Amino acid sequence: MTSEPVVRITSLVKRYGTKTAVAGLDLAAAPGITAVLGPNGAGKTTTIETCEGYRRPDEGTVRVLGLDPIADAARLRPRIGVMLQSGGVYSGARAEEMLRHMAKLHAHPLDVDGLIERLGLGSCGRTTYRRLSGGQQQRLALAMAVVGRPELVFLDEPTAGLDPQARRATWDLVRELRADGVSAVLTTHFMDEAEELADDVAIVDAGRVVAQGSPEELCRGGAENTLRFSGRPGLDLGSLIKALPDGSGAAEPVPGSYRISGTIDPQLLATVTSWCAQHGVMPDGIAVERHTLEDVFLELTGKELRA
Repeated sequence: MTSEPVVRITSLVKRYGTKTAVAGLDLAAAPGITAVLGPNGAGKTTTIETCEGYRRPDEGTVRVLGLDPIADAARLRPRIGVMLQSGGVYSGARAEEMLRHMAKLHAHPLDVDGLIERLGLGSCGRTTYRRLSGGQQQRLALAMAVVGRPELVFLDEPTAGLDPQARRATWDLVRELRADGVSAVLTTHFMDEAEELADDVAIVDAGRVVAQGSPEELCRGGAENTLRFSGRPGLDLGSLIKALPDGSGAAEPVPGSYRISGTIDPQLLATVTSWCAQHGVMPDGIAVERHTLEDVFLELTGKELRA
């Protein structure tokens, strides 16, 4: 894989009338899998559609595999795969017929029969697209996006509406594509999906990227880990705090429930258990609570519902 970004977006602005959907967005997606997260209306889909060449920027530049998605569309199109939320399939076409047609447009497609089997499309191969269930339409759209062995695939909410088995099959397929050198930019509302699949995560809100990094980096960048345990009420917190490393804290939010904050590492855990032993305390239910990607997402974008 090249180390150059597969997608580079600089100061992207896209308006619909008086509404600004994307407001000066900057994003660089490295080879691998980049997940784009954001609440409804944050500008995710508009940004992806601009990368795919379906939207023209009002301001800023977009480069995909080093090419302009609109000016260089003829050169770029054979190198990318696109999965749209709406499917992008003629409603009267049969599922297998459409997938085999897509495969014939590429020089070295994936094995169609194998793809049909692994995505559970065998039972609906002769069914027209409009008669497929929502989950079947979603799986067919994914198959069409990847059958041509693209260098880069755009996946817009690839597992929306899928049952757990289909979600796992989709995850496995995306991982295999990455192992074969295919990069992906995907949007999703599922935090576990981003944590499982993504090498890099960009969180978008109000048309801008508000944070970007690996899932581990983003989680470290939020609140520190927290250690919790239960014991008898009214422990001497002053004594406990003195025993802890500088920068650590201790609190009893409710009687008998204790929270230790700071940098939680093996040494701090040993300090807490040693202090408990010295003071005749039997700690119960010791647990390290780690900052999750969902915690980071809500801290950055807020907890209120979006229309």
